[in-house]
Amino acid sequence: MAQRIEDYALIGDCETAALVGRDGSIDWLCWPAFDSDACFAAILGTHKNGRWLIAPGENTTSISRRYLGNTLILETRFETGSGTVALIDFMPPRGKASDIVRLVRGLTGTVKMRMELVIRFGFGVDIPWVRRIDHSLLAIAGQDMTVLRTPVETRGEDLTTVSDFDVKAGETVPFVLTYGPSHLDPPAPIDPEIAFQETEKFWNEWCSRCTRDGDYHDLIVRSLITLKALTFGPTGGIVAAPTTSLPEKLGGARNWDYRFCWLRDATFTLLALMNSGYTEEALAWHNWLLRAAAGSPADMQIMYGIWGQRRLLEWEAGWLDGYEGAQPVRVGNAAHAQLQLDVYGELIDAFHQSRMAKLKLDDETTWALECAVLNHLAEVWDHPDNGIWELRGQPRHYVFSKVMTWVAFDRGIKSAETFGFKAPLLHWRALREAIHRDVCNKGFDAEENAFVDFYGSKLLDASVLLLPAVGFLPPSDPRIRGTIAAVEKHMMRDGFVLRHDPREVSEETQPIEGAFLACSLWLADAHVLAGDLDKAQALLDRVVGIANDVGLLAEEYDSGARRQTGNFPQALTHIALINTAHNLSAARQESEKPAVQRSK
Repeated sequence: MAQRIEDYALIGDCETAALVGRDGSIDWLCWPAFDSDACFAAILGTHKNGRWLIAPGENTTSISRRYLGNTLILETRFETGSGTVALIDFMPPRGKASDIVRLVRGLTGTVKMRMELVIRFGFGVDIPWVRRIDHSLLAIAGQDMTVLRTPVETRGEDLTTVSDFDVKAGETVPFVLTYGPSHLDPPAPIDPEIAFQETEKFWNEWCSRCTRDGDYHDLIVRSLITLKALTFGPTGGIVAAPTTSLPEKLGGARNWDYRFCWLRDATFTLLALMNSGYTEEALAWHNWLLRAAAGSPADMQIMYGIWGQRRLLEWEAGWLDGYEGAQPVRVGNAAHAQLQLDVYGELIDAFHQSRMAKLKLDDETTWALECAVLNHLAEVWDHPDNGIWELRGQPRHYVFSKVMTWVAFDRGIKSAETFGFKAPLLHWRALREAIHRDVCNKGFDAEENAFVDFYGSKLLDASVLLLPAVGFLPPSDPRIRGTIAAVEKHMMRDGFVLRHDPREVSEETQPIEGAFLACSLWLADAHVLAGDLDKAQALLDRVVGIANDVGLLAEEYDSGARRQTGNFPQALTHIALINTAHNLSAARQESEKPAVQRSK
């Protein structure tokens, strides 16, 4: 049985990532890339679906873990009656091949250790052919190959590679597992100690580029490291999470594949990177956006693959039991074909923010794409869509979607005015005014004194908390204050913000999903803009307080079960945390405007 989601930690090489449990078991890894098939899928099934365990072979009295400084090198300490051992896990920055290095270091006494390696390609179903060559153990199935190198003796038991060995104080026993295509020669071996030094240097140098000091520095840096780890280095695309089908409802069916790149996160991501000094990564993300969205604006999607792929066909891995029985386990994401009008606003806003931050852009190409997008949006802004939450039901006139079409024209106008681009400004200004009037007339409910989920609804939606952040109305506007008050009254559970109005799902037999953590941080940002810094601080502290012991956060939090839920770790949660920490720190210092205020 898989561990709690928060019992996992992340290691990665900026092309894929693995989840390591507190028990020393790697229960999830897609190789060689984020969107590849998993070769360890125990988190969605059992150990027979693939895992790699290294842990004491005797009773453990305590377990503690940490990342070594500002790195993605994980240290797990096991204390036993006979001694203490440290398990150090990391993935070196990608060279010709991808490696997982696991170093077992004796700290005190002598500890009996157990290693169990179960490789199952194809999301936990394909059993490889294993053979020994020299001092290496090769596992091959179809296109995939792994090579295990270690000085300790291994043997086969029940389709599992196992090893029992002792480690004494001062000793280090290395294990290196390397991926390669099966039609090529086995990848060359690496020196695990040199790999450790190079990996430590890589992360320390990367973190040294962070320009933010003062409040929340350590918090921001850990979230930035997580964001970097979720970045696909060759293209600059950032996956929403490295996992699929970790449930939004424990035991439920809201299980989605998040190993793709969403346009909805574009501006939030750019702000988090640019405000922290990472202009190179921000530019890479901008260029990924530009390439992914290239083509007919009518064909623009809400998400793309890490290379910019457009067909993310969804299917179900029926042989996997699901995390704690949550089925189905989905691979691919059918929501890629939905119409979500908000992504047009996110795209144009992201390009405008890139220019304002003086990123070196190809303005001719970027502006041509923006004009084509806005010309298309002029024809479709008043159509119903599926909304930011990708609901798989009847399209509606979602308020946030309409607001983001207003953002698209607003930022297009501002870019043209600020940078002297040729544009049909009279037409765009008329559309901007028409959309604003439409939202205020149809999306605001006077009885609730709040902006609602969709036109004609009496229900709320957490995305409307972003209206002051995007500059649609000032935070002092009574309609914004009324919306914030309504959200606090109806959409909070145990101090956290739900994304859907719970009155909508009160008749479901399953409990409602966990609180969407980014929404709690959006409420904090709204409080920052309104000058209620203490309320913002309380929300930030509450979210930070449920991070796991190594600072990682999932998509949602079930306050009743006191557990993290949803895919993990979640880029949007960490992005929102970075931005809220920036905003609150800046507001307290009164030295600059909050980064979230993006309308200027």
